[in-house]
Amino acid sequence: MTGGVAGATPGKGRKRRRGRGSGFPPAGITTWATDEDGDRYTASVGDGELSTFASVTPSERPKYLGVHLTRAALSGLPSAADLEASGEGLTVHGAQSEEFFLPFPEAAPDPFTVLGFYWNPEGHPPPGTYDLPHFDVHFHFEPESVVEAIQPGTPEYPIPDDRMPEGYVRLPNPAGEFDTVIHMGEHLGDPTAPELNGVTFGNTLIWGAHDVDDDGVGELTFVEPMVTVDYLSSLAGVDRRPIAQPTVYPQDGWYPTSYTVRDLGADGVAVVLEKFRRRSV
Repeated sequence: MTGGVAGATPGKGRKRRRGRGSGFPPAGITTWATDEDGDRYTASVGDGELSTFASVTPSERPKYLGVHLTRAALSGLPSAADLEASGEGLTVHGAQSEEFFLPFPEAAPDPFTVLGFYWNPEGHPPPGTYDLPHFDVHFHFEPESVVEAIQPGTPEYPIPDDRMPEGYVRLPNPAGEFDTVIHMGEHLGDPTAPELNGVTFGNTLIWGAHDVDDDGVGELTFVEPMVTVDYLSSLAGVDRRPIAQPTVYPQDGWYPTSYTVRDLGADGVAVVLEKFRRRSV
């Protein structure tokens, strides 16, 4: 699905089941993305729902920027064959994906603009690494119109070392070449990540890059946790991990230095950016 919010439906004030972990995100400082009627903006994922939230302290410092999935969203997910047959799939990384774009709340910190969320029923390359059913959770820095204009290709630009997150490299495709992926850009990864060293993939952190201003130089354009359905289904508690940082940032704004994946019990699961620090170009 491309163009706007795929599968999105307004929340209409539905009551949420309360359960273990239901104190997150914190009441009083959290707002949810809403539609034109002021209802929570949701997208239908599997048998459940996806929505976005932001938490800001009374001193106006960003605390959390997150994505919430109800527990039912981990079941009833379409297969690759379902997506292809329905015409609702998008070929991403050479595999069928279901694509969603959702707004963030107005309280979301700069430079974050829009959520790009992907269900990958058969995963994607490289084979033997990321070819497990999983979600890609893109926190973009560019407007949706700019993101949607990105088309597949071979990047011809360099990415200066000071713009690369510490320890990260450009991830090649199975042919050993760098790719620009539709509606995303390039993918940058940590070569020491467990799944790139023989450990089964469950949860990892990717940075994205693209030459969005056509100046001939690549820059960071999104930060992306990737999580498998098996990982989310078996998660207990909070899994907090650091986010590698560049020396030079693409825009002025607040950048997360860690992220969490949270088990919210009956309330579902959340993927959350946190521990923000103000950075200037």
